[in-house]
Amino acid sequence: MAAGATVGAAPLATGVLVAAGGAAWESALLPLLTRPGAPVRLARRCVDVPDLLAAAAAGRAGLAVVSDQLAGWDVDAVGRLSASGVAALVVVERDTDAERSRRLGVDALVPAAHAAGPHAIVDRLVTLAARTVADAGLQVDGHQDTGLRDTGLRDTGPAPTETPGRQHKAGVVAVWGPTGAPGRSTVALGVAAAAAGRGIPALLVDADVYGGATAPMLAVLDEVSGVLAAARAASAGDLDLPTLAGAARVVAPSLRVLTGLPRPDRWTALRPPAVREMLAVARRGGGMVVVDCGFCLEQDEELAFDSAAPRRNGATTTILETADVVLVVGSADPLGLSRLARARIDLRELVPTAAVRLVVNRVRTGLGWSRDEVASTLLQAIGEVPLGFLPLDQEAVDRAWMAGRTLREAAARSALTSALDTLAHAVAIELGLAVPAGHRATRGTRRRPRRPAPVTPRR
Repeated sequence: MAAGATVGAAPLATGVLVAAGGAAWESALLPLLTRPGAPVRLARRCVDVPDLLAAAAAGRAGLAVVSDQLAGWDVDAVGRLSASGVAALVVVERDTDAERSRRLGVDALVPAAHAAGPHAIVDRLVTLAARTVADAGLQVDGHQDTGLRDTGLRDTGPAPTETPGRQHKAGVVAVWGPTGAPGRSTVALGVAAAAAGRGIPALLVDADVYGGATAPMLAVLDEVSGVLAAARAASAGDLDLPTLAGAARVVAPSLRVLTGLPRPDRWTALRPPAVREMLAVARRGGGMVVVDCGFCLEQDEELAFDSAAPRRNGATTTILETADVVLVVGSADPLGLSRLARARIDLRELVPTAAVRLVVNRVRTGLGWSRDEVASTLLQAIGEVPLGFLPLDQEAVDRAWMAGRTLREAAARSALTSALDTLAHAVAIELGLAVPAGHRATRGTRRRPRRPAPVTPRR
């Protein structure tokens, strides 16, 4: 685009925020952004990331030039810039750090070697400005080729991190439910274990911001929380499949687990941008990713005006928005079904496009309700019928918890284990996951132990 290009009748003179942290290329760039007639002009020279984010939130500019070595430059900062409507051009100081910047999700990169010629940065900023205008649906008058030289500039695009020959990415299944402990964690672990038993690689992510339950259920010694380690790496742009695999624990064949938060007050580490990146990397591993979510969807009205303020339930809403299938778990009793119906309505307002499936847990004959009656009640109340009914088998659950094993391992012949296997099969069909050749659903042949097996902590 020529320097005199216009957007409608107004000159294309987009403000630029510069946060270089004292990099050598900054002194040569600033005069080009302040000269008369510059196509993009300096709006503010920022001293650090907080200064950059504050200027972006105040609407000072639509573009930013940032050094990738700036302290605090992470996925959360990139997400906040994007939320403020600012496109980021990152100068990669070392070639080995280009992949990290791609994982952060920046809009464009330029190597530091080319940044030494500041005209390359200006040309790239003009291109980003034109793209921003085009994405907004406005007509760019007088558009022509930018005349960029062969400087190695490139958009971030999809990172080449998938295994060659892989045709399918993993499907993400969010397991959520209303307050009242309807059995979300038991269902999440059961579905993941059943998928793994069918030969589908499964990753269980405990992302409950009110306290993880997976580690105690499986007797895992979680000196280092798996989900915290993965979130830190995602925030820094260092998360890839090997790093994710290193943070997870192998608890059964084809089943890995990212253990949850060690304490509820650590919820601030699960920021939405980090959670979104973590799930994106997990998808590249193939198979099924099952995420155990927190129960609450409420938003703090006092913080609603502040997009930068951390929100405890932001991780849960991000997971629900990202998931391919959402399993909403409710208890088969009057209070549980009432909560399930109200929760489904709330979820419909929050994530209207999600593929939501109801799961009724703890079904028992003592209530005097048949499955058909429960299904009919939910159909009349919210217009949906459950995908699965899970019977109450407290003896099998207790046996699994006392042994620190999955239901499939500790109570293979349980009716609950069989129902979870059927549910996992239905979810796999919805995700388009095929059972590998040579694998089929089995209920096992081991006898039930007369007493709970001693707990052997998994390290």
